[in-house]
Amino acid sequence: MCRWLAYSGSPILLEELLYKPKYSLINQSLHSRLGVEPTNGDGFGVGWYGVDGNADAALFRGVGPAWGDPNLREMAAHISSPLFLAHIRASTGTPVQHTNSHPFRHGRWMWVHNGSIREFAILKRDLVLAVDPALYTSIAGSTDSEVMFYLALTFGLREQPVEAVQRMVGFVEAIGRRHGVQYPMQMSVATTDGDRLWAFRYSTEGDSRSLFFSTDVTALRQLHPENETLRHVSDETRIVVSEPLGELVGAWQPVPESSYGIVQKGVDHMASFRPIAP
Repeated sequence: MCRWLAYSGSPILLEELLYKPKYSLINQSLHSRLGVEPTNGDGFGVGWYGVDGNADAALFRGVGPAWGDPNLREMAAHISSPLFLAHIRASTGTPVQHTNSHPFRHGRWMWVHNGSIREFAILKRDLVLAVDPALYTSIAGSTDSEVMFYLALTFGLREQPVEAVQRMVGFVEAIGRRHGVQYPMQMSVATTDGDRLWAFRYSTEGDSRSLFFSTDVTALRQLHPENETLRHVSDETRIVVSEPLGELVGAWQPVPESSYGIVQKGVDHMASFRPIAP
């Protein structure tokens, strides 16, 4: 399917996560170890916020494989950000085109997704007709992932993010049942408003795609006092990934099945995820 990462913390160059780790996102585009497919070459994208935090997110997306894009490599070596999302795509059936590459953006909000709405072609009409008419014209591509984003916006993502995603999933499952689809939803999702970051792991059948978060930096410093990088990032730095970027002992913790987490200033939060039926 796809691989993604989300970073929040001290401003760093994008290349620090996209290219430099042993199992960087670019490495995963060719050699994913935990994905359904080892190769994710159907487009890519990065969305980031500036260091001052005032502007909306900037996007750079492409339709080719991430490993061969010289513009991505050049850009990643020169852009620094305190909060960014990155995604490499393996299509589940919709076309490889610019508007289908993640992240998706609306105002200050961004969204990336790994997984699928099963039998999306059958469910699509009922799903898109539920999108707020004021938002519908902003849908530019043809993926299930973008429809999920605009349904979440319709159900209140900007006001109550967790409840909005729970309602989105509950709605998709209800439409799926109406059409005889047994397990409609498979997802790991990250979304952000440029301040906080939300990550979700859920599937209807309870067998979701992998998702990990980085261990608290203060604990990692105690485990690895020799690690230079850990001395230069803030205590609140956190990374969420489809699969670990390296093999540093104790650095990566699995997100439990049917859970969500919030990365924010102060104490982060994790809780169970339960869809809300319409």
